[in-house]
Formats: sequence, structure tokens, C-alpha cells
Amino acid sequence: MKKTHNWGIIGLGGIAHKFASDLQDVNGANLYGVASRSLQKAQNFASEFKVGNAYGSYEDLVQNPEVDIIYIATPHVFHYEHTIMCLEHGKAVLCEKPMAVNAVLQKIMIQNSKQNALFLMEGLWTNFMPHLQKVNQLTQAKTYGKCLKVEADFSFKAEFDTEKRLFNKDLGGGALLDIGIYPVYLALKLLGTPQVIKATCEFSSTGVDTSNQIHFKYASGATAQLSSSFAKSTPSKAKVYFEKATVEFGSRFHETDKLDIETNSGVDHIDFNYPSHGYQFEIEHVQDCLEKGLTQSPDWPLDASLELIETLDKIREIIGLVYKEDKN
Repeated sequence: MKKTHNWGIIGLGGIAHKFASDLQDVNGANLYGVASRSLQKAQNFASEFKVGNAYGSYEDLVQNPEVDIIYIATPHVFHYEHTIMCLEHGKAVLCEKPMAVNAVLQKIMIQNSKQNALFLMEGLWTNFMPHLQKVNQLTQAKTYGKCLKVEADFSFKAEFDTEKRLFNKDLGGGALLDIGIYPVYLALKLLGTPQVIKATCEFSSTGVDTSNQIHFKYASGATAQLSSSFAKSTPSKAKVYFEKATVEFGSRFHETDKLDIETNSGVDHIDFNYPSHGYQFEIEHVQDCLEKGLTQSPDWPLDASLELIETLDKIREIIGLVYKEDKN
């Protein structure tokens, strides 16, 4: 019989609501406690999801011995601080992407998890969704030959508001770290580390990137054309070109449940048809890792997360996007 895993959530914004909703449908998952800087906000969240414990401080949740694992859903710039706090209190951690603002901080987080022999994983939920698992399998097996090119875009129109996290540099705002991470992840997952990176971007008056265009070139001749933007709305699709097929992701490619595989024989439509936000696949995987006594995921290992943030660091260096954490 599988163990019940008591989850805690730190940071109770929009993503935390989706995560908590899906967690309720996962066998062996129990949302034991939630924490916010505002006790009222924590109590409202707890009431919505029928959670028994609500805290007005993150520290109180972390110090509860009944909590097994904590999902960190605070803004990017706090991920380092909150992950270290959880690890030092003996808690396994699933930290929302990006795990840290830069590779320097992420390396410390990884080292801390290893020293404490505790599970740590970046919450890049797309990696565990059925459509991405399928495309990765096709790539690894070379079902349609080599992967030649990846095209991916993630864009939506956001109302300019200097108070919102997206446009607040002190909170790690900007398109690249918030949504550009998904196209970059897809290229790294399917093609590996690029030999050449080129990038351009547009900045807002608050100093964050509102849109970016990124080009990867590989020694094999493969390429990736990636983009993200808060300045316009697009279908946010992705295409992967193989030697013998083209795979097109449905709209909002990072969370779609649809793929179209086009070959000389025609188009094969695949609909995975999952009735949720899609976080349950990540949650199930984390619990499986915990039950096996693993301290990192075999499917999204810490080295892969580190490669992702190092690539994002390189892109930021090219476009001239600097956060205060980079200077510490």
C-alpha cells in the first residue's frame, strides 16, 4: 500500500491554485498545510481546498514535522531563500521554475540538497506531460529520423502594470524567465546544448524584457527558433521537424493535450484528453521518487535544470538583462 505524502505549499498565487486543484486527484497526495505572508490569504486558500492547516508565515509551515514535501510557488527571486529554508528543516522540495534566478544560486541549492540527502526538483511540469513524453520518445528512438529543427513560441498580451510581478525587476520579472523558459527548455530537451546562441529583445520602461527572439545553432546543423512575449497574443505553438515527419503541438504548447504528426502518409492526430491542468503528472512522479528514496528525478535531474538556467544566463548576458541577484 502506497504511503500518504503530506504536502505543504508556500506562496498562494494563481499557479498554487492550479497545483492544489490537481493534487486533490492524485492518489497518496494530501495537502496538509498552506502558507502565505497573509494569514487571511492562507485561511481563504485552505477553506477553498479544505486544507486543515493555514499559516501566516512560511517558517511555521516548514517547522511542522508532519509535512513531508513542500511546493514552492513564490516569485522567482525568493526561490533560493525558500528552498534553502525548507532543506535546512529536512523537507523535500518541489520548486517552481525557474529554480533560481541564476546558476550561481541554483548550484548552492543543489549542493545543499545533496549535503542533506533530500529530494529537490525544479517544477517544470511540462516535462512530465503526455504530449512532451511522446515527442521525447520519438526523438530518442529516432522514429522519424534525426531531429532537425525546433520552433517554439509562448506569447500573450499582458496589461502594463509596474505593480505586477511580470514587469517588476525586483521580483525577477520579464518574459524570458517567466515564459521564455518553456521554448528554451523544449530545444534543450530535444536537441541538447547549442553550439551558438543569438538573441535580441525589447525592454520595458521598468527594465525587464517584454519580448525576445532566440536562435540556437548546433554542430550537427540542427537549429532552434524560439520566442516569447508579453506584448502580443499568439497561439503559442511549437513545431518539431524530423527527417521524415513534422510534429506540431496544439495551442499553448507547454500544456497542450494535442499533437499532429505529419508524414508522407498523412496526418496522425493524437489527443491525450486529460481532464485537468496537467500538474498531476509531475506530482505523481515526485511521489514515486520519494517512495523509491530518490533525492532527484531521473526524468528531470538536477543537471538538466542546471543546464537550463545556465543557458538562460547566457541569453540574459547577450541581451543585457541583469538582476540584482547577479551582483551578489
